[in-house]
Amino acid sequence: MAFWQKHSLRFLDMVFRADRRESLKQPDGYGRQTRECGDTIEIYVVLRDGLIDSASFETNGCIYSVACANAAVHLALGRSLPEARCISAASIVDYLETLPGHELHCAELAAAVLQLALTDAQETLRLPWRKFYRST
Repeated sequence: MAFWQKHSLRFLDMVFRADRRESLKQPDGYGRQTRECGDTIEIYVVLRDGLIDSASFETNGCIYSVACANAAVHLALGRSLPEARCISAASIVDYLETLPGHELHCAELAAAVLQLALTDAQETLRLPWRKFYRST
């Protein structure tokens, strides 16, 4: 019972919301990183008219990794690439409101993977054919 009481509704929503937890085929941007603990986060972004139209994630990590990855893609939706570049671990922590301090590494991982996906999306804009030859 204490778990539910010490977390914000926003944090709990990001833990249990599953509509953005999926792998996308032929995304415009893709990022993947694994921490030394073994947790992996993958983020997929699709652009339309210069904005992030769709974003999703996959992870094999704990609930804190799920919450952070979900928050990262949530914060990126509808933003331009330069705007999304401003999403940091601190942005994710602020959005979640109640991420425990000892789980900050999950927010750092999610932010880093989002940045990888955004860099990849920028490359896809420059070389659009890459999207069709990517193996994720």
